[in-house]
Amino acid sequence: MSSSSKTYRINVPCTSANIGPGFDVCGIALSKSLSLKVTIPSSSSSSDQTLPVIKYTGLDSENVPLSPYKNLLTRVALYVLRSHGINSFPGGVIIEAHNEIPFGRGLGSSGAAVIAGVLLGDLLGGLKLSKGRLLDFALMVERHPDNVTAALMGGFVGSYLRELSPEDMSAASIPLAEVLPEYPPDAGPDWGKDPPLPPNGIGHFVRFGWAKEIKAIAVSPRFELATAKARGVLPDSYTRKDLIFNLQRLAVLTTALARSPPDPDLIYDAMGDRVHQPYRMTLIPGLPKILTELTPTSHPGLLGICLSGAGPTILALATHNFDSIAAEIEKIFKSEGVEVDWSLLEVDERGSTVEEM
Repeated sequence: MSSSSKTYRINVPCTSANIGPGFDVCGIALSKSLSLKVTIPSSSSSSDQTLPVIKYTGLDSENVPLSPYKNLLTRVALYVLRSHGINSFPGGVIIEAHNEIPFGRGLGSSGAAVIAGVLLGDLLGGLKLSKGRLLDFALMVERHPDNVTAALMGGFVGSYLRELSPEDMSAASIPLAEVLPEYPPDAGPDWGKDPPLPPNGIGHFVRFGWAKEIKAIAVSPRFELATAKARGVLPDSYTRKDLIFNLQRLAVLTTALARSPPDPDLIYDAMGDRVHQPYRMTLIPGLPKILTELTPTSHPGLLGICLSGAGPTILALATHNFDSIAAEIEKIFKSEGVEVDWSLLEVDERGSTVEEM
C-alpha cells in the first residue's frame, strides 16, 4: 500500500446483555473486542468492480464469509453508505479484522459486527455521523438495543428502542442481524440499493454507574447457542407476579452496582430473574446448579451470577476470589460433560473508537 494511503483502527468491545433481571434492557461493555485495521488509498474511487479485501484472524475466523456482500459488517457498512447516496465501496480498501469475541456464546459477537459495520460505513463515506445517529443505524439492523448500545457507548447502560412502523421493520434492503442467513441468497451488488433511512432518535439510553471494584468472570461453554433458538423457548406472556419480581430487582440493581463498596447480599438477590433464565435451563446443562449453589457465603467475593445475553456464557460479577469462583462453575459444567473457557474481564468505559493510525 502506498504512503498516500490512510490507515484507521476501529475497536468495538464485546458485551454482556440482560444482567439478570434486565432482559432486553441492560448491557455492559467488556474488555474483549473486535478490531478492524482499515486502509484507504487517498486516490481511491468508488467502483462496484473494486471491492474491499477482507482479512480475518482470531476466534471463529474460519466461519466468516469474506465476500463484502455476505459478510455482516461490510453489508452493514454498505447499508450506511447507500442510505447516504453512496452506491458502492471506495476502491482499494483493505479491512483486516481481528476477533476476540466467540460466536454464539452470549458475548455480543453479532452486535459488535453491527457496530463495526456502522462505524466502517461512516468512515468510508466521510459522513461524520453523531453517536446518536450511528446508534439509529445500528438499531435498524439489530433490533435489541442492549448489546449494540453498550458496544457503541461503553460502560453499563440501560436502553430502549422506539417502536418502528411496519414499513421500517419489513424493509428487505436492511441487513437484519438476527434473521439474515449467513449467506444471503441476494448477496451481490444489486442488493439494498435504495434502503430507507432510520427514523431519528429511535434509540434511547442512560449510562449507569459501575463500582471500580467489580470485575466480570465470563465462563463460556464450548458450544454455540443461537439467539433465535434461545428466544424460541420463551413464553408469549408472563404473570404479573413474575414481572413485578424482575422490575423490583432491576430498580435496585442499577444503583447497587454503582455503590462502593458493593453489597454482596443486595446485589446477589437483585440479579434474580424470572423472565428468561428459567426457560433457558434446558438449553444449558449445569445452569440450575450454578445459579443456586454459588453464593456470596459459599464463595466470598462473589456478587451475583447470570446468563450473559442468551447464553450459554455464564457471567459472574465479583470483587475478588476470581479463580475459585471460575473453578467452581467449571466443575459444575464438567459434571455435565461440558468443557469451558473462562476469562476475567474489566468493564470497558470507552466504548467503540475510531482512530487514525
